[in-house]
Amino acid sequence: MTVTEKEARTLAYGAAFNEGLRQIMEEDPDVFFAGEDVGKAGGVFGSFVGLNETFGDLRAVDTPISEQAIVGLGIGAAVTGLRPVVDVMFMDFMFVAMDQIANQAAKLKYMFGGKATLPLTITTSAGAGLSAAAQHSQSLEAMLCHIPGLKVVMPSNPYDAKGLLVACIRDNNPTVYVKNKRLLGLKGEVPEDLYEVPIGVANIVRPGSSVTVVTYGRMVQESLKAAEELAGEGVDCEVIDLRTVQPLDIDAVTTSARKTGNIVVVHEAVRFGGLGAEIASQVQEQAFDYLDAPVGRVGAPFTPVPFSPTLEAEYVPNADRITEGIRETLGM
Repeated sequence: MTVTEKEARTLAYGAAFNEGLRQIMEEDPDVFFAGEDVGKAGGVFGSFVGLNETFGDLRAVDTPISEQAIVGLGIGAAVTGLRPVVDVMFMDFMFVAMDQIANQAAKLKYMFGGKATLPLTITTSAGAGLSAAAQHSQSLEAMLCHIPGLKVVMPSNPYDAKGLLVACIRDNNPTVYVKNKRLLGLKGEVPEDLYEVPIGVANIVRPGSSVTVVTYGRMVQESLKAAEELAGEGVDCEVIDLRTVQPLDIDAVTTSARKTGNIVVVHEAVRFGGLGAEIASQVQEQAFDYLDAPVGRVGAPFTPVPFSPTLEAEYVPNADRITEGIRETLGM
């Protein structure tokens, strides 16, 4: 019986994350997690609630406020054969730990000729929408995708939230698992059993023939809203959820672009230097002759994330802005 055939229940995204972590910790005694307030407090967004009571202080570890130390702890544990999950509370705080992430974790396998493994999972929370202001709201995935040796996933729904976490923890390479704060309450069907969503495989969440919309994370929901609006105007959008942003499933993207002849890339991150630029470049290198128009991009403006709820709502791409971007690409 396949995962899709098994009985599924409705769970919130955050609860699906929690269940996936709980189940793999029950399965594998080498898995533990550590971070700021993740133990007895259950995490700043409740993603780790109840796990300390089940697994105790040695497997649900509260740490001091030092991201560099947290990631360093994880690297050391992974080198010894454990499978640590270390939580960087906000993605913005990864800058504090970049030496550990970029120069230690990401490089180890290469520096040992491919013979070393580092089964480290770094979890974090990203995105705007909670008036958390400039230092707690950024989407910095493009920075991580630029570092050879890291795998980066950004689930958009509860099913993938559980399955991608399990895949990351079982992977023998360093992975970064990015939750979007605004998606933690999103509900969807999640099987009870332990399962994996494969890393590096995109998902076509809405088939279409007029234009390809490539996106991930929170913007999947907004892109689907835009697609429904445009359907009333005769525009049939194919929406691709990347799920993994490194490695990139560029074959799925270019195959769709060749079919539709038009493509728009959408992300919450700042448009300049974002993942959309890399996707646009690769699509135009591999499918240029199939395109009816230049690759469109929708992203945030080149400013810090505002604190003001009114300004923040204008800052983050939404269905209306995505619709506008698609219309522009199609010359409507």
